[in-house]
Amino acid sequence: MKQSWLWTLIALIAVSVVSYGIYQATRPEQLPGGFLYGNGHIEGREIRIASEVAGRVTEQALTEGAQVTKGQLLVAIDYETSRDQLSAREGELLALRDSRAALRSQITVWTHHLETATNQYERVQKLRASNLASDEDLEDAEDSLREAQGQLDRLQAEQNAFDGQIASAEALVNLAQTQLDRTDVLAPKSGTVLVRAVEVGEVVQAGQPLGLLVDLDRLELKVYIPEGDLGKVQIGNAGRVRVSAFPERYFDARVARTDDYAQFTPRDIHVPSERTRMVYGVTLALDNPDGRLKPGMPADAWIRWDDTMGWPTELPVPVP
Repeated sequence: MKQSWLWTLIALIAVSVVSYGIYQATRPEQLPGGFLYGNGHIEGREIRIASEVAGRVTEQALTEGAQVTKGQLLVAIDYETSRDQLSAREGELLALRDSRAALRSQITVWTHHLETATNQYERVQKLRASNLASDEDLEDAEDSLREAQGQLDRLQAEQNAFDGQIASAEALVNLAQTQLDRTDVLAPKSGTVLVRAVEVGEVVQAGQPLGLLVDLDRLELKVYIPEGDLGKVQIGNAGRVRVSAFPERYFDARVARTDDYAQFTPRDIHVPSERTRMVYGVTLALDNPDGRLKPGMPADAWIRWDDTMGWPTELPVPVP
């Protein structure tokens, strides 16, 4: 009887040891101290391309997935209407300038008349003082002086009005030139085409979206950190990111900013039991020198909040 119990006890101990060994061997690896984990989807800085003028699309170079460089022509809009408007404005400006030139010639003539009339009036005044001229002579000289001054004042007022009209016409010419320049829609910066929203032959309106670019050099990943761990995270903390497309590679990252307000964990977080916790969003800026990372990729991220810790060879995904 005693031997039977003894063998039973030994068997139980053996089973416990084996079970514990199996547990230790199969237990998920825990996240080392000094690190925080989060997951989310990679996002890019989107740049919406829109037309600033209305017209028919004559050319487009938007190929989804293609790289474009800053200043590259993306969409060309029929420029004939804008060119005709510019020609008309330039014609109006030229006519105004010609009219002002003719007016300046008249001003030059009447300026000379005014000088002559002024000299004549002063001469007649001296003669009248010596009784060598009559009152009628003085009145005639004064009338000539008044006429010359009135004509000159009128012409100068017209010149001022022309100057205002010419300034307005120059502004309209510049506007027409700007409208003509805007018929070529250029890439505001280098990036990758995500969406093409226009085809050759379509008539677009001013402000209508034509496509969507993303800056692959400025990708971000937003993860959510439990409220109690937020104090550990500092701007500039190093991070590493891994995506399913490249499971053997870690991409460098850094903490760019943290949210000011807590929220409930978003529903797209992978672990359902974590969705009711209060968390803070932490945004990581990603290094993507070879363009491997793309917007929309699900990603795991690790933040090293303790700079004294070295990066482990393998970074585990913790299991709650």
